Amino acid sequence: MPPSETPVTATLAAFAAGTATEGVPTQVSERALALASDLVGSIVRAAGEAESTPAVLAMLRRMGLDSDGPCTVFGLNRRYGAAAAALLNGTLGHSLDFDDTHADSSLHPSAPVVPAAFAAAELTDASGAELLAAIVVGFEVACRLGMALDPTAHYARGFHPTATAGTFGAAAAAGRLFGLNAAQMESAFGVAASQASGSLQFLENGAWNKRYQVGEAAMKGLMAASLAAEGFHGASQALEGRHGFLRGYSDGADPARAVAGLGETWETLRIGVKPYPACRYTHAAVDGLLALRARHDLAAGDVTRVSVGLHRNGMALVGDPAAAKRRARSIVDGQFSMPFAAAIALTRGRFGWDDYDLLGNPQIDALCDRVETFRDESLEGLIHPFGATLAVEARGERLSLRIPDPSGEPDTFPDAAARAAKFDALATPVLNAGSAALQARLAALADAPSVRAHFARP
Repeated sequence: MPPSETPVTATLAAFAAGTATEGVPTQVSERALALASDLVGSIVRAAGEAESTPAVLAMLRRMGLDSDGPCTVFGLNRRYGAAAAALLNGTLGHSLDFDDTHADSSLHPSAPVVPAAFAAAELTDASGAELLAAIVVGFEVACRLGMALDPTAHYARGFHPTATAGTFGAAAAAGRLFGLNAAQMESAFGVAASQASGSLQFLENGAWNKRYQVGEAAMKGLMAASLAAEGFHGASQALEGRHGFLRGYSDGADPARAVAGLGETWETLRIGVKPYPACRYTHAAVDGLLALRARHDLAAGDVTRVSVGLHRNGMALVGDPAAAKRRARSIVDGQFSMPFAAAIALTRGRFGWDDYDLLGNPQIDALCDRVETFRDESLEGLIHPFGATLAVEARGERLSLRIPDPSGEPDTFPDAAARAAKFDALATPVLNAGSAALQARLAALADAPSVRAHFARP
């Protein structure tokens, strides 16, 4: 498609800069608050427990980037400069792989967008309502670019869409809070196009890159917006141009998807919350296994074979290579292993962050050997890619189930009580009694006249 047919950059820039805070529907703003609060729970737990956190904090110290500033990092007892805060909140928010997902773009919108927006809001002393509107704008940009890339084609090129498209969502959210006009927002996108990065190579050895590259997306989007605010001249047609993001990062991009229904169809309302701390492509199968376990009173020892059908994206992330996926030894390995997730579900009747204590357990390994995955073409060409098919052999019976979508998607979005329970389970081990106080502050964020003051400690 010639670049001039769909002016994606200019259209998204005008939307990001020009959508009034009051123009965001209440339902959309409320959903943004629910999603941001969900991310904060993951940030807090990762601040206290993620094994990659000490290295990131040490790097900031070594580089002289850990100076005091006005910006909150949830779960840490101090404030940082804006860039470090965005990097830390983004990295921590994505470390548990418990953060939200948008099915059509196959990415995690909150982890890059919310940290950039919080940092920019505290820099500019914005209100809670302004912050939430910026988060919505960032969600819309990130999700729409993810859809326009064609996630399957983007994955096939080895890219991680949360980090790539997320950089533009972070730039849009921060740029809005910096007061960028449409031309300046285009420049911010132009800078972001040079910064967008994120590789799937972490899958080879359970590396921590995935966490860090999402934190980088938050920080780089914030920096791109800040450069534009200072008059920096960014590349034009950064998204649809002949060397632009959509052409350079995908063999199947459809630029029109980025702007179709913009401002009328809110992708924010199509973001789902995760019930399990692992790749979303494992969730439908876990839902199904938990249902079969309860319905038939199964014990792990009853199960002789489990066959899980997945979308080809799911096979690439959590199914192949089979031998490696059956021997998860690090948390990242476990987060991207369908056999491990299935074994946990069948053994404990749940799958939470604390269940990674079973990594390397011989009984889990033995159960993993009974789990096979295959590409199920019947799951392709559907609206969403996260479904699964199951065939379980147990006690001489064959039990089959098809799960079109995992729980937590918009049609089964968790209610306030369920979201609070998830937050409490994550935050209380780190904050103790402070968990409830933080939840209360988040709940009141929309009415806060100053985000910075709202999260200041007494």
